Amino acid sequence: MVQSPEVGNNTHPYWYAQVLGIYHMIVSTTHPAAPKHSAQLMQFLWVWWLSTKPGYHSGSWVARLPKIGFVEATDEDAFGFLDPDLIIRGSHLIPAFHFGRTCSLMPYNGPTVARSVNETDDWVNFYVNMYDFLSTTPKH
Repeated sequence: MVQSPEVGNNTHPYWYAQVLGIYHMIVSTTHPAAPKHSAQLMQFLWVWWLSTKPGYHSGSWVARLPKIGFVEATDEDAFGFLDPDLIIRGSHLIPAFHFGRTCSLMPYNGPTVARSVNETDDWVNFYVNMYDFLSTTPKH
């Protein structure tokens, strides 16, 4: 879960992603405008983005959890790299069982890191669990 860069009255405050890989690299550049030319450790995540469902309203005022789903793999922005420092926290995603599963989000039946072993489809939607048990734990 990361802060959304989108602004406006009808925008969701967060973006969500499934982490496919965690990477650590030593990188350097010779670009003259770079502040450092020595080798630097760079950490990043490879992710499959999820998006909010258009026209779906959520929040405490309508008593509905946010509903999200994977961006179709054919979309050029479906997969990307993310700086781990941008992550606010992990999210608990609840499959929206009544919408079922589909093969259309990633029309590929071979092995992929985006799915568990032997899975060939994905949940159509998820609900973002907003309940935080830490904030309701009694303090002694």
